[in-house]
Amino acid sequence: MCTLCDAGRPQNHSKTRSQLGRRDFLKASTATAAAAAGMSLFDPRPALANDDEGPRDSGRPGRRYVIRNGHVMSMDPKVGDFVRGDVLVEGKKILAVGRNLHAGGADEIDAEGRVVMPGFIDTHHHQFETALRSFLANGILIDDGSGSASAQPNYFQYILLTFAPVYKPEDVYISELFGGLAQLDDGVTTVHDVSQIHHSPAHSDAAIQALFDTKRRAAFGFFESAGAAVIGSNPGNQYPADAPRIKKQWFSSSDQLVHMIMGGEVYLGDASTDQSWKIGRQLDLQIAAHILSPFGIRPIFDRLAAGTGGLGTIGIGPDNLFIHMTGMSDAAWQRVKDAGAQVSIAFPIEMNMRHGMPPIIRMQQMGLEPSLSTDVEVTMTADFFTQMRVCMNLQRMIVNQQTLDKPNGNQNLPDPRNWELPQTAVPSGDNPGFAYWPRPPAELPAPLTARDALRYATINGAKALRLDKKTGSLTPGKEADILILDAEAINVAPLNNVPGAVVSLMERTNVETVIVAGKVRKWKGKLLDVDLRSLRRQLENSRDGIFARAGVAQNLFG
Repeated sequence: MCTLCDAGRPQNHSKTRSQLGRRDFLKASTATAAAAAGMSLFDPRPALANDDEGPRDSGRPGRRYVIRNGHVMSMDPKVGDFVRGDVLVEGKKILAVGRNLHAGGADEIDAEGRVVMPGFIDTHHHQFETALRSFLANGILIDDGSGSASAQPNYFQYILLTFAPVYKPEDVYISELFGGLAQLDDGVTTVHDVSQIHHSPAHSDAAIQALFDTKRRAAFGFFESAGAAVIGSNPGNQYPADAPRIKKQWFSSSDQLVHMIMGGEVYLGDASTDQSWKIGRQLDLQIAAHILSPFGIRPIFDRLAAGTGGLGTIGIGPDNLFIHMTGMSDAAWQRVKDAGAQVSIAFPIEMNMRHGMPPIIRMQQMGLEPSLSTDVEVTMTADFFTQMRVCMNLQRMIVNQQTLDKPNGNQNLPDPRNWELPQTAVPSGDNPGFAYWPRPPAELPAPLTARDALRYATINGAKALRLDKKTGSLTPGKEADILILDAEAINVAPLNNVPGAVVSLMERTNVETVIVAGKVRKWKGKLLDVDLRSLRRQLENSRDGIFARAGVAQNLFG
């Protein structure tokens, strides 16, 4: 099927070409003509400062370029960091990271004054909701009966049970594509797309095609048809039984940018859990699920932890990725740790939509670390600088307040309400530096650092999606998913600390160049091979149709 052809917009159906426009086709035609004329497309050619697209033929086998003189933050302790370093890329892989690399006649990218680091990895994003961005800016998960602006509209009633059931395959495609490109522009080179929009095989294929056409790394999450299990909508959905067909048709190769994850939501009932988890394991797929207390999931998750989930035999394993993990029991957490399952935290969304406290302190106390995820753009941005900052700020707020609340042995401290700076403040043995500053409780983890947040956003994300052998760090032999960030911009200069600048100061405008599997996708602040004006019109038309079919009035100031 092709949703765009069906809608009257004929497309080129080669998986290796984008449906974004004619530019890729024209490039391919030019390459063919050049080869016929005996020209070599692989002759060394410097990437000049005024080039529109960076190194020619980036990402193609045998093609080399070197990123020179950047502040290289590899996120690999064995590789290290370089105040002035180079990254050599050949084809889709990193060949070397170091100082003054010999690169022969390779093209050069001048990264003077730039930070060079791995791309961000989002382990949970509902991209099908892109057409509904900001609709639920005030909303919580479920109507709490308060009558407040947060209770109505709410996520469950409006997004899942009203809007989602009226999506057509072409709506799925344009939301998935536009949302993916927006994150690519932000430096997110890998996503786990939790689409929950599988009303029919045509809807599933539209979502997958969009992930391929975005040309960034992705995990396609085959989740349920939103609304089908609750209000009986979308009877043509074939979840989870369509999983074998999808894997065979789209994911027969492991050497491609997009792979598959099996969605196994436990709140859909024991029979659904049993079927989806067993299918996932038969297909050797990772199994992901939203785990949070507001949907009554805690007792269900306790049974999974005991190995008696589903119809009695389903248990937690190393193939699981759990999203949120708010409000779960100590025994369940211990089983997650013992099994080696992965956890994705969506800090801003959990704080705003009443999922429960993001479980960062619990994870740290157990010796675990999360990956980061953006969740839903109907409520919050999918910008990854925001994710890192909120993660760091939330954890530090808890640690700092508990430190102030529990001096832990500093019995002679005055009442905090009466604290004053003494004229001759002298360091004491118990509180080095300031006698009136309480020592943190022994059971509390240390405040998160910028380097911690970056680890969660990169290599931890790769581990969570079982991609850490391919990406997540600037390691020779891995595929080249690389960001070049402007550290001379007005919001960053002068640069004094690279991790601190990236996490605490930067945002989307600092993302100058984005590379996926060696291919330059964004160059000097502009996405390549994308007609954003046309795509935006398609997205707006899709939005209008969704609202009309759902019977919801559009109100820009509601």
